[in-house]
Amino acid sequence: MGAQYRGRVDNRQAIGSWLSGPRAAMEEAGADFGYRGQQLGLPEEGPGSIARPGRRLGALAVDWGLCLLIAYGLITDGYGQATSNWALLIFFATSVLTVGTVGFTPGKRLFGLRVLDLGTGTVNPLRALLRTVLLCLALPALIWDRDGRGLHDRLARTVEVRI
Repeated sequence: MGAQYRGRVDNRQAIGSWLSGPRAAMEEAGADFGYRGQQLGLPEEGPGSIARPGRRLGALAVDWGLCLLIAYGLITDGYGQATSNWALLIFFATSVLTVGTVGFTPGKRLFGLRVLDLGTGTVNPLRALLRTVLLCLALPALIWDRDGRGLHDRLARTVEVRI
């Protein structure tokens, strides 16, 4: 009976580590990853720290909603596939222009976020263009590293921080 009970406990621990993710399992095993952004020299909390996923998704939803509203109201007659295509084009242009000049989109500003170049602290328009192209492809933005940066940010050598 003892061995059978021990087997259930081991299975629960294995399932629990799977549900909490590989980072939590490695931390339980004694690995020290530090906080998000530590490798980049960013603070743990407050201004300049890595933006959390909730804020990033909220900013993206605001930006996409504004682009849909513009496409629906000014460009197309009614909602359809053309509206979504125009909204993507407006999102692309808005992101390249605003991130490449001031470092944030209207949604990012509303949520207190800014995109920075890791080397200089400001975003070069070419890096903003690369970042936006990869963001519009969607898949690179869904692949994150341990610091919470999407593949689009890693390839453009940018980071999204709180302001």
